[in-house]
Amino acid sequence: MNQFYFKINLNKYGDLKLQAERENKQFIQAVIVFGIGIVILLAAHFYISSQLNKKVANRQKFLKETQAQIDQYRISGEYLSSQDLDRLARTFNDRIFWANKLVALSQEIDHKLAVRKFTFANGVLTLNGITPVDNNIREIDLINEFILRLKSNPEISNDFPYIKSGAINKQVVKDTAILEFVIECYSKEPTRVPGGEIQ
Repeated sequence: MNQFYFKINLNKYGDLKLQAERENKQFIQAVIVFGIGIVILLAAHFYISSQLNKKVANRQKFLKETQAQIDQYRISGEYLSSQDLDRLARTFNDRIFWANKLVALSQEIDHKLAVRKFTFANGVLTLNGITPVDNNIREIDLINEFILRLKSNPEISNDFPYIKSGAINKQVVKDTAILEFVIECYSKEPTRVPGGEIQ
């Protein structure tokens, strides 16, 4: 004989109530977490904004102080204009280290000739030299070789790229025949006037 069993849940209402309470609790927890997150974000936003405002205020204060110092320099006459800075830059860029030039010059002078005087004016270094007259030596060749040595020495040619021979004069001094010569070293390309002469 077959028997049938039925299971009736008499606590179904209670289960539904417990489930509703759990859902309400979870919703409240989610709202609380969301609220805390919003509070944290707002606090971070206000903190970052306040820090940025402080930086902006400090930068504005620094700019005002800098502008006040510039105005003070202008009034006192110690202010450097852009033209002053340009002149200062040209001074440093165009300066010539003469100690190095003299050392390089001494290295290129041999025993067959001597430089007795040199001058520098308007960007031209003028060397006045002498060499004794010798029937076995062509003095012009000595002068040209000296010019070639000057051109090949970077310490000299870097600042004086154009080097040429100037006046040459033969004379007798104390019963000794000598040849006086001039070498001109230009710090920039010389200008030519009508007739082919160099200034």
